Amino acid sequence: MVNRPAMIRTDNSNAFAHDTMKRRIPTNIREVAALNPDYPAFILEQLERLAAAVENDEPIEPFNPFLPDADVWEKALQAHAGHSWQQTDWFFAEIAAYRHLIDTVRWWESGRDPFAPQKAAEMGSEALWRLLATALELHGQPMAERLHGLVHFDLWGNRIDLSFAASLAHGNTGTEADLLVDDSTAVVEHLMRQTGDVHFIADNTGTELAMDLALADALLEKGHRVIFHLKLHPTFVSDTIVPDMLTMLGAMQSGEHGEVTTEPGKRLQTALDEGRLRLAPGAFWNSPYVMREMPERLMTAFKDAALVIVKGDLNYRRLVDDALWDTAEPFADVCGYFQAPLLALRTLKSDTLVGLASGLAAQLDGEDAKWRVNGKRGVIQFKP
Repeated sequence: MVNRPAMIRTDNSNAFAHDTMKRRIPTNIREVAALNPDYPAFILEQLERLAAAVENDEPIEPFNPFLPDADVWEKALQAHAGHSWQQTDWFFAEIAAYRHLIDTVRWWESGRDPFAPQKAAEMGSEALWRLLATALELHGQPMAERLHGLVHFDLWGNRIDLSFAASLAHGNTGTEADLLVDDSTAVVEHLMRQTGDVHFIADNTGTELAMDLALADALLEKGHRVIFHLKLHPTFVSDTIVPDMLTMLGAMQSGEHGEVTTEPGKRLQTALDEGRLRLAPGAFWNSPYVMREMPERLMTAFKDAALVIVKGDLNYRRLVDDALWDTAEPFADVCGYFQAPLLALRTLKSDTLVGLASGLAAQLDGEDAKWRVNGKRGVIQFKP
């Protein structure tokens, strides 16, 4: 039994979490207002009110009780009753802030994605389509080699996170020195022996989703059914919801980006139409609960999977309890509660981390004071 450390908090005990609540999230909320000036005046005023509340460490207010995910949040809200934004668990506070934003812009009533302008700009970027074309050119390689290359593409796609400029600055490809753990050979060997479902617990739309789909295209060709677990509502700026997936598939098939993306787009659309590719939006992925608190129905559904691919930093935090572990604690031990083979693909944008070689964290501390949080380094971690 692994002894779990305490969760990261938003007070001064963790500088990055504190800065997120004091500066980054208020900035992101105000950016929503700036990029959606045609929202009604009362919504724009309420967005500023929310940004100021987080910035000024005011008490966390309850949600509208009439919205469809109210029951999901009830236990967490009770556990954090009376807490303020900068004096509570970071995992809860960060997700709650975005949940308040969604309530503020009335997404449940309008269906209007407050992050649509940022997502559209990313979808129109030449860098995305160049990278996707490069990844899809692996199509002619033997399956094991193709999967190995696509796993690496899929990792570095996670750098393109529209809520975090520091990570964006490092671009969409990494170097061997940036890769702190590389279990890609082991996971490909595992996949080559398997025939069951592969689940993606998705993160960002745009570049990262494009890399997810390049990998999914290969997995479908190999004979797996592929299920994408998506956010139920917009959150964290670029997290993927169902309309984002449909937009990406449509753009791939449009012919605007060349034959190299058109044919894979058509294959993926056919797989979706035939049920070999499934989309599974779920409230749990927008919730403030860690993975070991997953509803039994989800844990049971994952048990027979060939592989569950956990994408990105927030999902990694969910997987390892958003706690400050000894970085040498084995990934398989920390995630031993999860009853299916796991692959974590994550570029580092927060302090929590496990599974490093002994002494590596101390070495990196001496090279780069922000190595845990600036999105430059990544890990490919596999638990059979």
